[in-house]
Amino acid sequence: MFSTKTIVSGTLKALVYVAIGITILALLGILGYILISGFMAFKPSLIFGKFSAHNPSMGFSIFTTCVMIFLTLLLAAPVSIFCAVYLTEYAKRKNKFVAWIRLATETLAGIPSIVFGLFGAIFFGTVMHMGYSILTGCLTVAIMLLPVIIRQTEEAIKSVPDMYREGSYGLGASKLRTVFRIVLPSAMPGILSAVILSMGRIIGETAALIFTLGTVAQFPGSLLDSSRTLAVHMYIATRDGGAAGREVAFLTGAVLIVVILLMNLGASYLGGKVGKDFEN
Repeated sequence: MFSTKTIVSGTLKALVYVAIGITILALLGILGYILISGFMAFKPSLIFGKFSAHNPSMGFSIFTTCVMIFLTLLLAAPVSIFCAVYLTEYAKRKNKFVAWIRLATETLAGIPSIVFGLFGAIFFGTVMHMGYSILTGCLTVAIMLLPVIIRQTEEAIKSVPDMYREGSYGLGASKLRTVFRIVLPSAMPGILSAVILSMGRIIGETAALIFTLGTVAQFPGSLLDSSRTLAVHMYIATRDGGAAGREVAFLTGAVLIVVILLMNLGASYLGGKVGKDFEN
């Protein structure tokens, strides 16, 4: 005879495995459907050809997406990391200024992206006279990423054992040297995880970028030119292209997945290498 405790434990264990199986199957199903449908519609001209009404090429969208990722992280990551360092290493507890910073980050995290897009279009686009441009889009999305990177970086820094700091202070290192030579390298895997999440948000953003970056199908010649990212290109192809547009949208989705996977693998490899170098 099995006891009640054994039955309950076995049931919960089975439910956990079922949940894991459903999650894996859903992921594989979505990825498989998009990748298969996308690569069935693959044509070299759709990636490397010149954009036209009869050939909605996405080469310029791939380029614009990469530029957006680089510039947005260049703007958002340093500010977010330094803010997290201040909150965890320098700020005193029950500080009113810290309370205001946390309130601001919580508020930013809850604002819909389309509201950010409206703000970016009015402030950066109209007031600052940047118009529909890459710079307007990067500044807007950078503001959206601040709470994501700050939160993740805070948690990564808090996870660094206090004995690392104490050992550094015991050897005569200053606060600043301890933070930049001991704490941040130890927290680097967690910080890179925040960067990975941020890259995913940049790649998948549409609403805010339609208002700020624009939808012009062209290679941008400068930061003040309009263009469109892969996600916006996929949205427009689905909306305006009919059956042919759906094929382009599936191919764009497949390219998006490949880009995200490559970036995640690269960031994971870099994070693991940084962690091993620090341990050695």
